[in-house]
Amino acid sequence: MAKKKISVGTWAYIWGGYADKPIDLPVVAKKLQDYKFDGVELGIFAPHLSLDDARDLNKVRAVKKILDDHGLGVSGIAADFGKVPPPYASLPDYIDVVLRHVEICQVLGTNKIRTDLIIDVDKIPLGEYEIAFWRSAHLFRIASDVAGKHGVKFIWEFEPEFFVNKPSQIVRMCHAVGHPNFGVLFDSCHAHMVGVVGARQRGEKETLPGGVVQFAHMLTGWIKHVHFIDSDQTLHDDRTSTHAPFGQGVLDFPSIIQALNDAGYKDEWWPMDLCYWPGALEATGPAKKFMDELVAKYG
Repeated sequence: MAKKKISVGTWAYIWGGYADKPIDLPVVAKKLQDYKFDGVELGIFAPHLSLDDARDLNKVRAVKKILDDHGLGVSGIAADFGKVPPPYASLPDYIDVVLRHVEICQVLGTNKIRTDLIIDVDKIPLGEYEIAFWRSAHLFRIASDVAGKHGVKFIWEFEPEFFVNKPSQIVRMCHAVGHPNFGVLFDSCHAHMVGVVGARQRGEKETLPGGVVQFAHMLTGWIKHVHFIDSDQTLHDDRTSTHAPFGQGVLDFPSIIQALNDAGYKDEWWPMDLCYWPGALEATGPAKKFMDELVAKYG
């Protein structure tokens, strides 16, 4: 079996500490080539490639050329569903955005769309939770079916920030969607903050004695994509998980990798995510070295 491929999310270089001065994609690509990355996970966000810009497929092809010129594949795209949050979007509007991302995937040569629930956990009144949950599950199911007909997987990333943020709720969402082309993105940092810390959960905290490992086992068969990064058990801006560089947190990656294998994760990619880290570009080299060691031992 071929060794796992390593990518990194490009949003790390346009958000957080880079929000006022994002790093141009060619500069990012050259740096990742120097570090011998296999690819990127491309965020469909300005200035690298906005969803509006992507209406012109020549602009998507230009991005593809930049990546090709630096020997970088694409492990997936982080989609922009900001204008169509699942609890409130109409089905036609949501599916239109899905199909626009499918088109981007086809040009870039990748087969994964990453999505989330958009709406902050504190913005859904408790009395409206079930309606929001089932509306979202319905849209995810239809989106999974539509994307699947084009050979593209529809992947949901759970986070403490969004309104489905307890382990049992996340497992329930998988079964509520119930489509073979649907899956979860298991981010090691988010999994810890959700399953161990119980960050931003409303009402009674729900945590797992077996931690991230137990959480992965609970999602057996549903994990279709992963992100590797450490957790220092804090939140970024009191919103979502702090994506701490490897070695600055508490995660035991060998046990997490074994749990992912046990849960059926077979994909060729092991992406990493430095989202919002203030010195993401400087942290990229050491993080790649850490990932190289994981691949050498376990990939």
